[in-house]
Amino acid sequence: MIRTEALDRLPVRTALPALERALDDRGVAVLCAPPGTGKTTLVPLVLAGLTGGGPVRRVLVAEPRRIAARAAARRMAWLLGERPGERVGFTVRGERAVGRGTAVEVVTTGVLLQRLQRDQELAGVDAVIIDECHERHLDADTAAAFLLDVREAIRPDLRLVAASATTDAEGWARLLGDAPVVEAEGVSYPVEVVWAPPARPVRPPHGMRVDPALLAHVAATVRRALAEREGDVLCFLPGVGEIGRVAGQLAGADAEVLQVHGRAPAAVQDAVLAGSAGRRRVVLATSVAESSLTVPGVRVVVDSGLAREPRTDHARGLGALTTVRASQAAGRQRAGRAGREAPGAVYRCWDRAEDGRLARFPAPEIQVADLAAFALQAACWGDPDASSLALLDPPPAGAMGAAREVLAAVGAVDAEGRATGRGVRMSRLGLHPRLARALLDGAAEVGARRAAEAVALLSEEPPKEYGDDLAAALRTARRGRDGYAGRWKQEVRRLASSLGAEPGSGSGAGPEGGSGRGADPGPGAGAAGLSDDAAVGLVAALAFPERVARARGDGAFLMVSGTGAELRAESRLRSAPWLAVAVADRPSHAASARVRLAAVIGEETALEAAGGLRVRGEEVRWADGDVVARSVDRLGAVELAVRPLRQAPAELVREALAEGLRRDGLGLLRWNREAEQLRSRLAFLHRVLGPPWPDVSDGALLAAPEAWLEPELSRARRRADLGRIDAGQALRRLLPWATGEAARLDELAPERIEVPSGSRIRVEYGGEQPVLAVKLQEVFGLARTPRVAGVPVLVHLLSPAGRPAAVTADLASFWRDGYRAVRAELRGRYPKHPWPEDPATVPATRFTTARLKRQG
Repeated sequence: MIRTEALDRLPVRTALPALERALDDRGVAVLCAPPGTGKTTLVPLVLAGLTGGGPVRRVLVAEPRRIAARAAARRMAWLLGERPGERVGFTVRGERAVGRGTAVEVVTTGVLLQRLQRDQELAGVDAVIIDECHERHLDADTAAAFLLDVREAIRPDLRLVAASATTDAEGWARLLGDAPVVEAEGVSYPVEVVWAPPARPVRPPHGMRVDPALLAHVAATVRRALAEREGDVLCFLPGVGEIGRVAGQLAGADAEVLQVHGRAPAAVQDAVLAGSAGRRRVVLATSVAESSLTVPGVRVVVDSGLAREPRTDHARGLGALTTVRASQAAGRQRAGRAGREAPGAVYRCWDRAEDGRLARFPAPEIQVADLAAFALQAACWGDPDASSLALLDPPPAGAMGAAREVLAAVGAVDAEGRATGRGVRMSRLGLHPRLARALLDGAAEVGARRAAEAVALLSEEPPKEYGDDLAAALRTARRGRDGYAGRWKQEVRRLASSLGAEPGSGSGAGPEGGSGRGADPGPGAGAAGLSDDAAVGLVAALAFPERVARARGDGAFLMVSGTGAELRAESRLRSAPWLAVAVADRPSHAASARVRLAAVIGEETALEAAGGLRVRGEEVRWADGDVVARSVDRLGAVELAVRPLRQAPAELVREALAEGLRRDGLGLLRWNREAEQLRSRLAFLHRVLGPPWPDVSDGALLAAPEAWLEPELSRARRRADLGRIDAGQALRRLLPWATGEAARLDELAPERIEVPSGSRIRVEYGGEQPVLAVKLQEVFGLARTPRVAGVPVLVHLLSPAGRPAAVTADLASFWRDGYRAVRAELRGRYPKHPWPEDPATVPATRFTTARLKRQG
């Protein structure tokens, strides 16, 4: 029996006439309706004709999360007085409840993409609703782009609705061809904001890590809210691990503690969504409860201020979630959950001053996520660079380039970026392309069942309790009865089925697997000949060939990528000669990555799995301060075999020497005082006059060594030969001989200037202004400051002992205003030297007064 009263209470009902008119007129619409208004439950039923009469139509509803898809289907079925699988059903990865009479099918956006790739026409479907489009999940953006292609090319009759829980719909309306925007008013009550920061600073989140001190504070804030407020408490936390830890700290609280996340059992999800049975509840939830799920009875929200967003997970080489500060928009959504049924309050576990510094909106997934799976979807769609797809934000060029490299390496695309047959098959496995490659190639080596088991382990990292040995984790999962083991077994069945394997076939081992740790029959051995250790190691190496690693001793390894890796002191893997590293992370302060999950392999498996990175050749490079010439067989950064190269090609030696100069500096050449002086003179002329006088800075000289160091550089074979190259002679090759200006070097920037005493004094060009350091008595009678290249020199006037007495760039002014003070200070200290009252009337000299008299 249809629950008419419950349907009539949903606020979105008032917007339905406008929505239906928009779809009748344009075929597309954007629906803006706050959480709890019924946009996810009532709208699909109405469009399918399951309420209020009218023809029955087939409607697909795409949700971003499996938990939301299941919950929406169950809620709609309940409203119709049915069970899921009748007129309302759902399909998520690994689970399906759909019958012959199903009119509304709720799917994840990932399932929708798979369906579009198989059947672009979506035969039999009349309308598609993309729910929660404001969250900007990559799969939702991609599905919308594909659906717009379908509408334009083959199905103009297909109705498309983008449903958003926020009013920021301009971008979606524009993307859908200026589609009408239909808004539904929600019922909301005032929400009081309580700022509740921790008493002491906490460490910011890093990767998946959250400071335990913050979680303890969140738990304390929940207890505070229970004491200060009435009604149920909804607490937002970033992930399952944090939910479990906070739940443990709430033991003994006067409330029922429930956990809502994608891995929660269906019975728990139903209990949360059904509402309280009398006792107060604390619901610990991920961001799925921001808009995808409506939890009744909530009057208080406790917000940890954290969220998980997709990023490229360098620890696993896959796209994954990382912990970030939640955006201001997410904070508003979360706070609103406290005011849906009555006035409420939100306790924010951060300082009010911090709030203004938070990002306004979460970053669109396409801008920050690993794009390998997206690039494969685009290639299978026939648009390898995604340039023709109608996307709100274009994919970053760098991320797309990296994605295409991955796809080419695993054989998913050809040289032009088009999807290969293998790539199409990969796209239908519901896996990251790396893992799809491991599943397909691994199945041929270890059997479909064991390949599926290993890939399922790689798809979702096992709990820490499983340890860091991937093979041991496999055996633990096989016999385990915890939540992870249950999900793992379900995924194994799905993957094995996708390969056409029987549920129990192809393992080649009993429940505990083989016992030959480190035994490596080689990747060519039959499935039955491989131990679990060797099988899981091979599959992991196929997934992450650049993270195959060879031991360096004492638990340290070098990965093929060039990154160092270290095992924990207590790890049983420390004695392994080779590892296939599945999960590793590198803290910002560490030189090497920490291995969290790996499998033992042998060298033959390493060479097979990472064979595309093997290089044999002659290697001449600058290392440890000299030229090193070797014949090297290497697997990426791992050197397999090395022997000296006696006759290295001259060009490679020259390149190595040039690299040595760039790395260790021009001091490798022979510099004397004359060479350094010449360089300073040329630098001065380049700075003052510009071309054709050469730039002789380090950067310019190192950028074009062939312009001044030949032929000596090509004749050199080692570092010692560089030390024999006369830098001054080499620099003279840069003088502007072709224009004739070279002949003016001594005129424009003389090495020495003759002063009135007859001495030729060296000019120093190393500073901003040329410097002439001369004894004061030697410039008697020099009325004007000498100039070089039109620039007055800075005259350092010295005492008879050679100590600075005065500095001036204007000698005339010095004789007029400064000389008297210098004379008064120094004539008593140096009485043997001339100190005339008028220095213009006596000859300049470098001698004492007595010697002048003798000479006279």
